[in-house]
Amino acid sequence: MAVDLLLGLQWGDEGKGKIVDVLTENYDIIARFQGGPNAGHTLEFDGIKHVLHTIPSGIFHKNAVNVVGNGVVIDPVIFKKELDALKKFNLDIKSKLLISRKAHLILPTHRLLDAASEASKGKAKIGSTLKGIGPTYMDKTGRNGMRIGDLELSDWKEKYRNLANKHEAMIGFYNVDIQYNLAELESDFFKSIEELKELTFIDSEEYLYQAQKQGKKILAEGAQGSLLDIDFGTYPYVTSSNTTAAGACTGLGVAPNQIGDVKGIFKAYTTRVGSGPFPTELFDNDGKTMGRVGNEFGATTGRPRRCGWLDLVALKYAVRINGVTELMMMKGDVLSGFKKLKVCTAYNYKGENITHLPYNIEAENVTPIYTEMKGWEADLTKMTKKEQLPETLMNYIDFLEKELEVPIKIVSVGPDRTQTIYR
Repeated sequence: MAVDLLLGLQWGDEGKGKIVDVLTENYDIIARFQGGPNAGHTLEFDGIKHVLHTIPSGIFHKNAVNVVGNGVVIDPVIFKKELDALKKFNLDIKSKLLISRKAHLILPTHRLLDAASEASKGKAKIGSTLKGIGPTYMDKTGRNGMRIGDLELSDWKEKYRNLANKHEAMIGFYNVDIQYNLAELESDFFKSIEELKELTFIDSEEYLYQAQKQGKKILAEGAQGSLLDIDFGTYPYVTSSNTTAAGACTGLGVAPNQIGDVKGIFKAYTTRVGSGPFPTELFDNDGKTMGRVGNEFGATTGRPRRCGWLDLVALKYAVRINGVTELMMMKGDVLSGFKKLKVCTAYNYKGENITHLPYNIEAENVTPIYTEMKGWEADLTKMTKKEQLPETLMNYIDFLEKELEVPIKIVSVGPDRTQTIYR
């Protein structure tokens, strides 16, 4: 049985959590394959809003097993807070939430290193969430990291101490004023570790292999977005993991020939959190309206998201490098009331019109070229069937499908799981 993927195609915040929650009824296993608590996956149902950071978005479905894969980095303190928030829902966490022994741990000193590194950059800062993600992946690739499986060994605290001491020496290298109480941070960390050790640790690649052999249906859940991929994103304003389809193979131990459908999610417009180039960013009332109506604030950081028109050049790029087989368009309801819409279909790059994503998309090199379309006035949030969608919205969707050469199978018209229209 092939493993399907669900990926964000922009700079994150596309609505992956909602769609995973919606699709979970069709799957036996939901598996996160990269990123850490810098992700904020928001789910709404039964009048309650939930924000998950590390735990897969299928956790509220009693029949689904949720796996935190080897490519994920885990902060035990944040993980414990997530678990505490789930206790009132009477979920079977022991059997329904499994953690890969090969997943890496975020230490308190990783977060301190993140803060010191960002502070040292001044105006050139990347816009890190300061969750310790980058330093943890640096230790992973530097072969210094601690993994979940280490917690089953008798000398894990010694390993922790050696790594934390090394981090403290590195913090001094940055020569910035970072105030912290490591003893206090470590107290929370060690308490959270003890709760983490009560969960079920697995050799996830073997577990998923056997699940495939048994015919189980598996959905791999991505975090962040394709334009934040460490290799193919807008470097250096990216995350520290591979957010694209290839990351599911390395982040779960799934062979490339076992990948099935690749489901790509995008907003009907574009947003970005933090620093980095954004060719279609709006600084006028249209951008402010998108942010206000779309409630565009980071689920993890609370930071306001930058808003702009849909960038088809960047979206085509993401579709191609991921091999997307079907699309989901989110937040079409936010654009209701715009008399005219714009879609970026090409760039003027250093005086030449191009339709591919170049190496550098900073404002001094790139000017977006727009196609203008009619907007729609109708309130989409109460609509439940595709036949109810306004003609101008259908024209917008048809235009995007023709440009992207991939069908749009789902149109989201609100944050709740019920506000989902299938095409």
